[in-house]
Amino acid sequence: MAEVRAQRASKPALRIGNCSGFYGDRLSAMREMLEGRQEDGHGLDVLTGDYLAELTMLILGRDTMKDPALGYARTFVRQLEDTLGLALERGVRIVSNAGGLNPAGLADRIREVARGLGLDPAVAHVEGDDLRSRSAELGFEGALTANAYLGGFGIAAALAAGADVVVTGRVTDASLVVGPAVAHHGWTPTSYDELAGAVVAGHVLECGTQATGGNFSGFRTLPHDGRPLGFPLAELAADGSCVVTKQAGTGGAVTVDTVTAQLMYEIQSTRYLNPDVTTHLDTVALREVGHDRVEISGVRGGPPPERLKVCVNELGGFRNTVELVLTGLDIDAKADWVREQLAPALTAQEVSWTRTALPPPDADTEEGASCLLRCTVKDERPDPVGRAFTSAAVELALASYPGFTMTAPPAQPAPYGVYRAAYVERGAVTHTVVHADGRREVIADPTDLAEADHESGRRPSSYAAPADTLTRRVPLGTFVHARSGDKGGDANLGLWVVNDGSGKYDARVTWLAKLISERMVRELVPEAADLEVEVHVLPNLGGVNVLIRGLLGDGVAASTRFDPQAKGLGEWVRSRMVHVQEGLL
Repeated sequence: MAEVRAQRASKPALRIGNCSGFYGDRLSAMREMLEGRQEDGHGLDVLTGDYLAELTMLILGRDTMKDPALGYARTFVRQLEDTLGLALERGVRIVSNAGGLNPAGLADRIREVARGLGLDPAVAHVEGDDLRSRSAELGFEGALTANAYLGGFGIAAALAAGADVVVTGRVTDASLVVGPAVAHHGWTPTSYDELAGAVVAGHVLECGTQATGGNFSGFRTLPHDGRPLGFPLAELAADGSCVVTKQAGTGGAVTVDTVTAQLMYEIQSTRYLNPDVTTHLDTVALREVGHDRVEISGVRGGPPPERLKVCVNELGGFRNTVELVLTGLDIDAKADWVREQLAPALTAQEVSWTRTALPPPDADTEEGASCLLRCTVKDERPDPVGRAFTSAAVELALASYPGFTMTAPPAQPAPYGVYRAAYVERGAVTHTVVHADGRREVIADPTDLAEADHESGRRPSSYAAPADTLTRRVPLGTFVHARSGDKGGDANLGLWVVNDGSGKYDARVTWLAKLISERMVRELVPEAADLEVEVHVLPNLGGVNVLIRGLLGDGVAASTRFDPQAKGLGEWVRSRMVHVQEGLL
């Protein structure tokens, strides 16, 4: 064993980058990453692209309803048409989950494109995640999509067999990095700490430029020189540690805070479950080791979970919205009257009214003197949310409150989907690699399994917030960063203390950990008053992770909330006023 470890340690770090964080990301990024170089002149070994999200699976599912030959990310094909020759010339292997619901179809399309370019790459694909044909048997009958999250060992097997391009269906986002790392370093299914380190690296890379300054609450500290943000890459060592960086000459920055921002994104508890390993996020240590270079080390892992998570999307029905402008005086009375007038026409199963903040008195522009009143309706049938709804609103144009106007013409009903997470035994899934030569290989399940303790790191509700004896009332974001997002119907909110070199850092971390209790979260986010709230402390990252269950209803595609993906939740919470001791400011 010592000899094997020595051999692994002698291998150079795997240089692995990302060129896509979602279906619709910067089209030129694949070429940029293939042409780019690091400060030391090195290029990439592997380039990954993440194209799938819960909402994307719904979109791809609707694509297959129109044409069963679709179901994959077509922009990925366009990128390969432009860069496949360059990747082969430079020896960069490409790994992507762009296969979506049809990885075999995407693999065939890539081969067709390659032939047209006079190229002959070895293209493999990973399948077995798609459970639609067994949805009734497994408990999600009628689902539009049902895909188990697979791990990285199928990708590793494809690369070990010589694949130049590997495309998959629904693997976990981090698996795009775990697979190449396993193939490169020769890790086994029980190399838990190494696998956990790769999961963390994959989680940092998966959302592209979110690790280099995108969606970063400290954006004012970034260089603003007109260059687009560079996509991140990691130098992944044999022990699972890595250095996150970006290519020379690209925009943005890689700092402890930008990396923390992505680490805090949609992680839920301190136990981050992946099909290959349970990652202990409370062991992650970050350290700046150079300009735009952050080391991630110390990550510990344990046996993976007994069951696999399944992304299930179902057609929920149809929805529509009208948005009315209320201007000037008597805003409440105007809103009450139009709601009363529309009420008889609102026959949909679900009706939701929301209004933006009241305008200030004596506003110096008409827009500043206005607010918006939205009515959103949802029904399993299109008729109640179609013309019967929109015509009723339009017909009030000359018969309702003074200044009646809408922000857009009436729209047709739009179908929406409902996401939910399900779980299946591993035996229900056959993780399969189809190699470039057509050979099929089934990937064995790990034998050492365990359920994670999600209570680990969760602060007890009796852990009281500081007494209200503090001397200044300031925005929480005065020295606290935030990153928020969605996990189905749940909202995730990461809060951590700014790494600005202040000698007050440790005291600020202690203050934040004490302040953010379940009770305080409900004060900061009044919508959460009757919802389940979890707070998990992550002292190594100087912060806490908050999970607000049910804030987003049935998930992004069905949510009627103003911010259905909770993308702005963190920035709103940072703007909320809290009491802070003078000595911490």
